[in-house]
Amino acid sequence: MAQRSDPFERLLDDAVRAGVCPGMVWAVGHGRTTVSEGAVGLLDPERPGEPMRHDTLFDVASLTKVLAVWAVVGTLVDAGKIDLTAPLGDYWPEAAGRPLADVTAHHLLTHTAGMPLRANLRHLYGSDPQDVRDGVLAERLRHRPGEAVAYTDRAALILGFLAEHLTRRPLPRLAEERVWSPLGMAETRYGPLAAPLKERCAPTEYDEESGRHLKGTVHDFSARLLGGACGIAGVFTTTGDVGRFLRHLLAPVPGVFSAEWTAGSLRVRTGGLEPPRGLFWHPAPGTAPADDVWSHFGFTGTGMWVSPSRDRWAVLLTNRLRLTRDPGPLARVREVFRTLAFR
Repeated sequence: MAQRSDPFERLLDDAVRAGVCPGMVWAVGHGRTTVSEGAVGLLDPERPGEPMRHDTLFDVASLTKVLAVWAVVGTLVDAGKIDLTAPLGDYWPEAAGRPLADVTAHHLLTHTAGMPLRANLRHLYGSDPQDVRDGVLAERLRHRPGEAVAYTDRAALILGFLAEHLTRRPLPRLAEERVWSPLGMAETRYGPLAAPLKERCAPTEYDEESGRHLKGTVHDFSARLLGGACGIAGVFTTTGDVGRFLRHLLAPVPGVFSAEWTAGSLRVRTGGLEPPRGLFWHPAPGTAPADDVWSHFGFTGTGMWVSPSRDRWAVLLTNRLRLTRDPGPLARVREVFRTLAFR
């Protein structure tokens, strides 16, 4: 066996051989360059002739919340269309007169709005997208805004609805026009994927309804209920495109969300509440806020990190969900990966 000189390759190849996931693709870099990248393992364990590649497309699950919603909201804050501290009911008619009226965009971005923790969209509101929207916006809060930090998919869903209301454009178009196209993220899009793209997409979990593993169709059921595209999930992308996105956080490209938006997001915005949160980003597991390593993860097995003070970013995309729902083994690999990337 050839010697594996790259420490990232050694770590991730060993993890694949141990059955953590079928394969992994990674990239690590600075503000203007990539210093390590590669792919290990297989696209699908049932197809041994197809390895993971640099251009493999992944269902990135909750990375959608950052790549689409957080980024689009940043452009709207920059443009003065969203005041983070203004109650939603003051400028959004659908929120007025409802429990959501006193919630702010800041509450949603810090997961302190008091929204229900689970989506449960079909169970609570049915399968009609308008009924789902109405139900989500009318839902009672668990506690007063600002009292506690509790991660919920609903925060990104509501912010996506808000962005669409303010611009009269669907979220996929907003993300494409305001973020992905200006940054050259040509591989990034909401699904479902067309046939040619589906072929190089990493499959996820077995779907009882279709009788096959999902491939090019978003795994998240709430996103599928809403046509495959919403604030919760639905984005497919590559490590190359995520790298372009993360480099912008360190070396901003004019005309996209501002350096001020990034700086304001990558710091603790929840006061003394635990766990500490920035705006959608959070301190990487195993680090303290002072370490300045910020992260976000996706249920399918995806993760990204960035540190402005270290001028470093990293992305690790896997289809862990193709093999298991147990997040533990991959979480341990991520911690070592993050340590290598930001040492």
